[in-house]
Amino acid sequence: MATHVPADAFERRLAAVRDRLAETDADAGVWFGATSIEYLTGFGHIQTERPVVLAVTDEHVAITVPRLEVERVSQNPRIEDVYHYDDYPGGEPIRTAYGMLEALDVERVAADADGAPGVMGYQGPPLSEFLEGETQEWVSRMRWEKSDLEVELIRESARWANLGHRYLADYTEPGAHPATVSQRASMDASRAMLDALGDRYVPRTRGDGPVHAGYITGEQTRLPHGHTANRRLEAGDVLITGATANVDGYRSELERTMFLGEPTDEQAHYFEVMKEAQEIAIDALGPGVPIAEVDRVVRIYFEEQGVADLAQHHVGHNIGLGGHEPPYIDRGWADHCESDHTTYDADDAVMQPGHVWTIEPGLYTDTYGYRHSDTIAITEDGIDRLTYYPRDLESNVIPLE
Repeated sequence: MATHVPADAFERRLAAVRDRLAETDADAGVWFGATSIEYLTGFGHIQTERPVVLAVTDEHVAITVPRLEVERVSQNPRIEDVYHYDDYPGGEPIRTAYGMLEALDVERVAADADGAPGVMGYQGPPLSEFLEGETQEWVSRMRWEKSDLEVELIRESARWANLGHRYLADYTEPGAHPATVSQRASMDASRAMLDALGDRYVPRTRGDGPVHAGYITGEQTRLPHGHTANRRLEAGDVLITGATANVDGYRSELERTMFLGEPTDEQAHYFEVMKEAQEIAIDALGPGVPIAEVDRVVRIYFEEQGVADLAQHHVGHNIGLGGHEPPYIDRGWADHCESDHTTYDADDAVMQPGHVWTIEPGLYTDTYGYRHSDTIAITEDGIDRLTYYPRDLESNVIPLE
């Protein structure tokens, strides 16, 4: 049972980007993205208007942070040099980062972006105003194929997501408010997780628990990204659930279509069509399978069933440190890999061992939506189902007392 990323994993990741750096004429790899910085060093931070800039040379790892992060980042054993600015906009984060790179004798960089992302009002100069360089996607591409350890972390996430989902179903009843049911299920599953893991749990939250379970209800389900409505649950409600757990930054995705009381014949029909589509997609997964093909076979099935107009999104996406990560199970993925807008190639258009997918084809009528989502890893010779909550109709009907 894996609950954290060990030190040697970070060393391998840093070695991998140094190998890529050696293939360029750049003196340092530079990252502005919070997830990439966490992936390489284990230093997690919230991306705000205060940029954080990581630099990796063939011998050093250095970072520029706002003053308020100095104490936290100084505890990181992989980061040797810490530079800081007072704050933004009073400080000058990019100029401070340039001073860091200058101290490392860096004249040219390979960066994940030409400056910090403009979030929470940040507006800053590009890095190219100070140094020449090129862009690279080394870390985002490395994250496509998860290591065995990363798959185990996602499996552990799925274990606790499953518990949160069971609590969610247990606490669902007419008259309850979806928000408070979600809070209760999330809290009880989080308590169980923290009690079971003890000091093996790596804290990744500020106030929230490590497990989250909730749902959208009624007509909100017809919107793929519907909101939790301010309405109490009623007999006959359709629910689309979602449960996940944070295990050292890694997440799984578990979703089910459920019914509060027996569904109508129409609802049962759409449920079964959706479930069959998911089974078709899962059966199509495997190493060497063209990614776009999985989306294509689902679309063919939907057309055969006369419901293609009710599908609003592709079949799935990768998942790990990010809730949504490339590649995407989309009929256009192969063309995307061959376009002039990406650095991908033909090998990137097929499934590889280590890919971890959400499989979530959905149908959305004028009144309700129907979607399951399961997290599945690609292995050397097949697939490994990481989420395991029952998928059949009977198991997803919540009986009325």
